[in-house]
Amino acid sequence: MFNVGDKIVYPMHGAGTIESIEEKDILGKKQTYYILKMPGEVKAMVPVAKAEDIGIRSIIDKETAGKVIAVLEENSTEMSMNWSKRYRDNMEKMKSGDIYEIADVVRNLSFKQKEKGLSTGEKKMLLNAKQILVSELVLAEHSSKDYIEDLVENKINTSFAEFNPEKQADNIVKKFIPFDETGTEA
Repeated sequence: MFNVGDKIVYPMHGAGTIESIEEKDILGKKQTYYILKMPGEVKAMVPVAKAEDIGIRSIIDKETAGKVIAVLEENSTEMSMNWSKRYRDNMEKMKSGDIYEIADVVRNLSFKQKEKGLSTGEKKMLLNAKQILVSELVLAEHSSKDYIEDLVENKINTSFAEFNPEKQADNIVKKFIPFDETGTEA
């Protein structure tokens, strides 16, 4: 059982701090709930009795946070070419609540976005995975959200450039060669 003030992770939602433990009567059933304060002033209620089944866990420590950040510095892992299979695989990683798996999803989808873009569903998944990753790293590193977001983005950009130099060069050229409205170099 966790206590008030503990920092925990709620899979698929992110990390937060237990603000209180309260008994609530919902639909005629009394249960004890962890009241979590999540980033962005969001509050979540988690039934204490189901916390373990849901996958609630303590946040990682500072040393583990460094190892998670190192995942962002690696090359992407093999993903299915079929977007629906890739989506399902990534969703399973996120549902696991494993911070290393979430970092893997963030890195892989970020690389894919830089290479050729993402579907709307995968864009939403990437945003959600980043939010979950950042929320835990902020608490583990005792840092600001802005600092951690910049750190994650910089690690991804650096590793993408290292492992995909030809694609990185293409992206730089596309950004800086001016074209007129007909698509011809100006």
